[in-house]
Amino acid sequence: MRRLNFVVPLLPLVFLSACGDPAPSSAPASAGVGDVGAAMPVMGPERRILAFGDSLLAGYGLDDGESYPERLEKALRAHGVNARITNAGVSGDTTAAGLARLDFTLESQSQKPELVIISLGGNDMLRSLPPEETRKNLEEIVARLKAENIKVVLLGMLAAPNLGMDYAEQFNPIYPQIAQENGVTLVPFFLQSVIDKPDLMQEDHVHPTALGVDAIVSATLDDVTRALPPVEKEGASEGG
Repeated sequence: MRRLNFVVPLLPLVFLSACGDPAPSSAPASAGVGDVGAAMPVMGPERRILAFGDSLLAGYGLDDGESYPERLEKALRAHGVNARITNAGVSGDTTAAGLARLDFTLESQSQKPELVIISLGGNDMLRSLPPEETRKNLEEIVARLKAENIKVVLLGMLAAPNLGMDYAEQFNPIYPQIAQENGVTLVPFFLQSVIDKPDLMQEDHVHPTALGVDAIVSATLDDVTRALPPVEKEGASEGG
């Protein structure tokens, strides 16, 4: 089956204007990610997380160990969370392709994940697929995970300005509305911390560099940590 990478010729300047005003800069891009000296001891049971999506999770253009799931796992462990993240990112995946492989991916896990991080919809937008199809597919993915009692973090995307206001008005509300209707954790725009910083983006101006990934991890670490279900204490279900 033919796959399209999360890249099209029109994008060199598209996302640079997608967010409006630049986000304020705070800590260095790698803060809280690779600071071994500040690491907390890893404690508690292993927390199984599935990163499910497109090239933004697959690590397009990056070396081994530099993808978002890999760097997020390292950051979580540095903060004391015994995280184990499986990277199920596939470059070029649309929401329809993600939905089609969701059951197989879940069944392929050695243990059921407690949390699934979803990054899908960017390729739908880049191919100008109907937003109602994107919404329907994402709703089905979230519903499938909720039926399995799996927590969800939904990584939001914004429509590229060259697609026009009408498309943006249909596409942009998809993520916040699905998150609100289903009670799942939302990252409003996954690329917010890098999109206006050319030094944190690859030459295609779409995918983050390794330093860009670290900036995204720093920006989303708290969201992921809060989305993890609480660890049940031994004997908590016993009377007394």
